[in-house]
Amino acid sequence: MTTTIVCEKLCKSYAGTQALRDVDLHLPAGRIVGLLGPNGSGKTTLIKILAGLLCPTSGQATICSEPIGVSTKARVSYLPDKMYYAGWMRASDLMELFSDFYADFRRDRAEAMCRALGIDLSAKVKSMSKGTKEKLQLILVMCRQASVYLLDEPIAGVDPAAREFILQTILTNYSPESTVLISTHLIADIENILDEVIFIDHGQILQEMSAEELEAKEKSYVKVHTSDGEKAAESLSKELQLDASYNADDDTIYIYFENNTVYPTEEISRFLFEKGYDLYSLEIVKTTLEDFFIELLGGTTIE
Repeated sequence: MTTTIVCEKLCKSYAGTQALRDVDLHLPAGRIVGLLGPNGSGKTTLIKILAGLLCPTSGQATICSEPIGVSTKARVSYLPDKMYYAGWMRASDLMELFSDFYADFRRDRAEAMCRALGIDLSAKVKSMSKGTKEKLQLILVMCRQASVYLLDEPIAGVDPAAREFILQTILTNYSPESTVLISTHLIADIENILDEVIFIDHGQILQEMSAEELEAKEKSYVKVHTSDGEKAAESLSKELQLDASYNADDDTIYIYFENNTVYPTEEISRFLFEKGYDLYSLEIVKTTLEDFFIELLGGTTIE
């Protein structure tokens, strides 16, 4: 499998502040990769270095085996975290601009997508709603036939309908020969489209995992609140052979299962009733990618 993005001991400092620390990455083609971390974790700095907008303090990065520079900019399609087009420009002006700058820009496809969404090509950027601007910017970026797509916080600050459009546009407009790197702190919204995840915090890569590896680590559990919880947990473990434990802090029984299993909630309820326990509540909880990352951060909420 072709490797499109390589970082080796990549570091970046700003006036004594370390934004990136010894980042090592090898990302293959044909993957949608999530660069996940809190605000200020180094995501945008890494994206900008790969886009050729910042120089690293030390270490090196390559795109398709070439050092970051003029030649790699022709291979990279970059979506910044802020709209940068001038307000006086019309959508048609942007089509012309991208056609002039990028030989791989598919103008016919971009214009067709705008028409399908009701985006007026003669409208000025300043007259558009925030959601329309976001859609237009994403169309321009994804309608290039690039080797690498760098998308910096593409779903931040947009409504659910626009978010769904953005995710579908990403899924349907990249090729098996390209890599999509999406930076975001809104983990729950994109986890279903990712092939691989990179967890970053304080400029350091905490962990890199495929979606399959992550799924193998995830667990689901049933929360049970009943009378005499400690004794009930012992009964569930011994007699039903369940992985049940009692937590005295919240007076709750936790019964753990592998993901994608059938949860024997009726059997649990019937067992507790027959044993004379009062069942107050029973809830199935599935762990998420965000849960896993919060655990990596030591319980810190992602913001």
